[in-house]
Amino acid sequence: MGRARQFDRNTAVDWVMNEIWRVGFEACSVKSISENLGITRSSFYNTFESREALFIEALHRYFQESPDKELGDFATKERPLVLLCKVFREACRARANDPKHRGCLVVNSISELVGTNDILGPPLEGTIKHNIERFEHLLIHSINMGELPPSNNTRELAFAIQNLLIGLNTLSKIIKSEQQLWATAEVTLRALGVYRDESH
Repeated sequence: MGRARQFDRNTAVDWVMNEIWRVGFEACSVKSISENLGITRSSFYNTFESREALFIEALHRYFQESPDKELGDFATKERPLVLLCKVFREACRARANDPKHRGCLVVNSISELVGTNDILGPPLEGTIKHNIERFEHLLIHSINMGELPPSNNTRELAFAIQNLLIGLNTLSKIIKSEQQLWATAEVTLRALGVYRDESH
């Protein structure tokens, strides 16, 4: 069987996602990607158009697996802050259970590419801004549900929650205990006044 028939795009995107997650975007050249996927450079460009386009595709694949994907369903929840805390707990579990302790692909890529790559920097910035808006909408929903007092400044609180998530993902590259990561997150969530669990 020839190489062309062996090549599977989904498997390729998964491999590239994990490789960029491991070593960073700049370390993944077209040559190294093509060799590892068993395709020629021309086949690479015919399939993916560019290294940047492949990164965006890999990023979307990552979003499908990310612990915070559940936040997209907060509008159907009666207790959105319980969901928020569950997402943070799942993030701690996912980061601690990663044997390579790579942290978060998005956060890693922001540190590498925002301000230095004119093509990939803006969509990465947009991802964080979208997350902040999502957190703010969740907080507004929690106020409407009576879970959070209306006196809260939802915009500033959303920034603080996003900052916690970024910091937690970075910390997980050094602190590898799920218990320690969750204890750190819980202290901050409580300080922000947004900690809730199923029993309260």
